[in-house]
Amino acid sequence: CAMFPAAVVRGLALAALLVLSPAGATRQARRPNVVLILTDDQDVCLGGMTPLKKTNALIAQMGITFLNAYVPSALCCPSRASILTGKYPHNHHVVNNTLEGNCSSKLWQKIQEPYTFPALLKAMCGYQTFFAGKYLNEYGAEDAGGVGHVPPGWSFWYALEKNSKYYNYTLSVNGKARRHGENYSVDYLTDVLANMSLDFLEYKSNFEPFFMMISTPAPHSPWTAAPQYTNSFQNVSAPRNSNFNIHGKNKHWLIRQAKTPMTNSSIQFLDDAYRKRWQTLLSVDDLIEKLVKKLELNGELDNTYIFYTSDNGFHTGQFSLPIDKRQLYEFDIKVPLLVRGPGIKPNQTNKMLVANIDLGPTILDIAGYDLNKTQMDGMSLLPLLRGDKNVTWRSDFLVEYQGEGYNGSDPTCPGLGPGVTHCFPDCVCEDSYNNTYACVRTLSTSWDLQYCEFDDREVFVEVYNLTADPHQINNIAKTIDQEILEKMNYRLMMLQSCSGATCRTPGVFDPGYRFDPRLMFSNHGVRARRFSAQSL
Repeated sequence: CAMFPAAVVRGLALAALLVLSPAGATRQARRPNVVLILTDDQDVCLGGMTPLKKTNALIAQMGITFLNAYVPSALCCPSRASILTGKYPHNHHVVNNTLEGNCSSKLWQKIQEPYTFPALLKAMCGYQTFFAGKYLNEYGAEDAGGVGHVPPGWSFWYALEKNSKYYNYTLSVNGKARRHGENYSVDYLTDVLANMSLDFLEYKSNFEPFFMMISTPAPHSPWTAAPQYTNSFQNVSAPRNSNFNIHGKNKHWLIRQAKTPMTNSSIQFLDDAYRKRWQTLLSVDDLIEKLVKKLELNGELDNTYIFYTSDNGFHTGQFSLPIDKRQLYEFDIKVPLLVRGPGIKPNQTNKMLVANIDLGPTILDIAGYDLNKTQMDGMSLLPLLRGDKNVTWRSDFLVEYQGEGYNGSDPTCPGLGPGVTHCFPDCVCEDSYNNTYACVRTLSTSWDLQYCEFDDREVFVEVYNLTADPHQINNIAKTIDQEILEKMNYRLMMLQSCSGATCRTPGVFDPGYRFDPRLMFSNHGVRARRFSAQSL
């Protein structure tokens, strides 16, 4: 008997499911559709958007680019949890990429998943919802329900088991495992996600608005490019900016331990990684082009918001750290954010301080949901997207991270002792237990400042004036005005305990800010222990 092509089978499966879905009211069809494309580890500070010529033309030039978009934690799982919940890590309690750190754990599934913005979109706003790609790093773990677990809020679910891969992976297809091999034409994950997305747009209901979240593996390791792109960017190397391959003097010990200058083999390794990252992004660029063309063909492009962003930034040689994320600096916490859609004028830039905790509130606002009914920490970007005048906006936000380390020695570098991890190449460690920090990132009319405290024995402090020092080379913690330090310390404590509306109170340099020195903790140790307890 004749076999159906894979795309047709997928389409039939979608069609069968759609027959069972209740049709929404006609008024719902007029509400905007939303597409969110989320890349994995894509920086913006080091040229991460450069390869994406089609994406730039089809989203950035047709809409708005946010020049100061950040994540509250520079690591995949905590950052993705912030996108889904609209909350800071201390409120969603996902602190790292492990089940023990609440990444896709049973506790996450019970406490947070029922209240994510896709769950509200589907249950309260009548949206049909589609997910394809990497969800959370521990999704599919046997101890947390395996790939049979489909989070609430998703009409169609095509989620990658565990972390990013390009070949030889398993997808949860509405709760059923589907194994993929290494045949480019049917298995290359970025292209598979593109095809599934096109199938959804072909077979979805036309009576309900839709939300799509497409979460690509690119440009995460192992940086496997599609075969047609493996020879691209042969002359490209990682940027040699002013913080490349220099000693991180006056910084936390983890940064100071990096070997400077880096060995030639380390530099060759990171240049190769940088080039391969760009190569993987060319397939994302193709995905965007196919998606926009399909929306246009369907007559739905003009009524669809398209968001493009990443879960965190990345570094390649900054302060002699070879490759990773997790650090408090701009290259790791700053991400691309492009948006096009109804009412957004083309070719705009916006300098407001925005964060990925704003995506959930924004998308719910687009859908007409009352944000006062949520417990989200973020703000709706809709007034900024529409170009409203006299919008009151934040001047600061919180960055928080809980470091990871092996109980024993890192197996690749046994001489380093316990407490460190990700020590590659040349035994330069990218993380440790006491790489646990919290920062206030401030961007106001008068200050472009970052204030950070580490939860270690020193309660080490780093402060940067990014107006004078955009590459964060000089830690000014010992020379900045003491009153500013005290205010920033107090603001940090306030943000670390904030929830919902209290996360959106005036920052230190806002006209409405009030500071009472009597409220300061006199003992920094109390402050540090409090941070530790709140992180879990």
